[in-house]
Amino acid sequence: MKTTNLMEGIQFSEEDAHAEPLYVDKDGRAIRFALKPGQTIKEHHASNSPFYAVVLKGQGMFAGGDGKEIKCSPSALVIFDPDENHTIRALDEELVFVGFLHGAPSNISEKRGGKLGQEHK
Repeated sequence: MKTTNLMEGIQFSEEDAHAEPLYVDKDGRAIRFALKPGQTIKEHHASNSPFYAVVLKGQGMFAGGDGKEIKCSPSALVIFDPDENHTIRALDEELVFVGFLHGAPSNISEKRGGKLGQEHK
């Protein structure tokens, strides 16, 4: 078993949203995102996996393939389908959320990465 405090050690970047892999292996990924007020994650998609996001702090606008933005706050679960284009933007406060993806196509070995992967080798 591995555990971590999702609100500990959050890092922000001045220019762009910060993404920190918490755990990565061949079966999936858990990534913590931290955005300063007004920062945006531009349109992209996750190939071969749905993307599940759980908001931990702040409020943000999440938009899926239809472009319709929905305001999400702490405890919200947002689900994007595989290959669904999506964008995320922080409102007037810091936004922190964790994203989960199934599989890591480029990691077919038994290697583990991310914060938890490094702590528990």
